[in-house]
Amino acid sequence: MEATDMNGNVLSDGDSVIFTKSMKVKGTQIHLKKGTKVKNIRITDDPEEIDGKVEGTRLVLKTCFVKKK
Repeated sequence: MEATDMNGNVLSDGDSVIFTKSMKVKGTQIHLKKGTKVKNIRITDDPEEIDGKVEGTRLVLKTCFVKKK
């Protein structure tokens, strides 16, 4: 299975993505704003999740809230 962004574009390791919705990360003080760029993502075993580094913290992100840059 392939990981796709909210528009259906196929994501791969090393891509950059942008958040399409502002949200607060549970359990942390991080607030992700709309338009925040995440570089060098990694694809996980789950096609609905990607791994990326935001503000120095490694997070697992849902692909329904990001679009490929």
